[in-house]
Amino acid sequence: MSGYENAIELKGVVKRYDGFTLDNVSFEVPKGCIMGFIGQNGAGKTTTIRSLLNITKIDEGEIALLGLDHVRDEAEIKKRLAVVFDELPFHDFFNAGDMAKIFEGMYPQWDNKLYSDYLERFRLPRKKKIGQFSKGMKMKLQIACALSHNAELLVMDEATTGLDPVVRDEILHIFMEYLQDGERSILMSSHITSDLEKIADSVTFIDGGKILLSGYKDEVLEKHGILKCSKEELAGIDSADIVSVRTNSYGAEVMVSDREAAARRYDGAIIDPASLDDIMLFYVHKGAKEWW
Repeated sequence: MSGYENAIELKGVVKRYDGFTLDNVSFEVPKGCIMGFIGQNGAGKTTTIRSLLNITKIDEGEIALLGLDHVRDEAEIKKRLAVVFDELPFHDFFNAGDMAKIFEGMYPQWDNKLYSDYLERFRLPRKKKIGQFSKGMKMKLQIACALSHNAELLVMDEATTGLDPVVRDEILHIFMEYLQDGERSILMSSHITSDLEKIADSVTFIDGGKILLSGYKDEVLEKHGILKCSKEELAGIDSADIVSVRTNSYGAEVMVSDREAAARRYDGAIIDPASLDDIMLFYVHKGAKEWW
């Protein structure tokens, strides 16, 4: 295996569209980790992923995958990379058996035995046309194909959207198995934060084409908290401690970015833990003084 520290590195990536800009995007996915790439629809997740894969040409910045340049070394990267999109890129007329023949010709490390094991495990028929598959079956087929050529990096764009909780859980379990040797890495974009809360090692939040927050998930969750107070008490909270404020008829909920410091500073205040969902919501509203 190659001696690289980060499976993915983005530095100052800019892509300008009419009405939307991927604005100075920088983050790293350490080797052996699952990075949850979080943001609401239209935040810039897919544009970032398409830029990584060199489907979209960037205007500025640098991207390295597996320690290699994403443009110059594209052919080498694609042999060692697997991608799962939210929409199936395979033709409806093919069946799962056809996919094995196609991928065997594309990937030097394709493993037919492993692929057959995944088809069995996912209860996917070999001869039925893909056009007759349900959404869940199509996603499982993509994942079976992605995991059967010994890829070092798995990139997924909203791969669990539209799947029922049982199937999602099964797929998350398989991703954990895939990572066990410590040599493989996953970038998983999703707006379903509960999935990422279960399995991600690190998280990156994107909104409006800008990175709001990136770091190890446990540290991000530990640092943030929701301070509950009355509207009168709100005036006594230093704006430097506040990410954003959600008001309601009873008072206010204040997201603080340093829970321990806030607990010391505002003695006796109730500060609840924050979920990834909470953090995403409060950061998205960061520009607004108060929201509800």
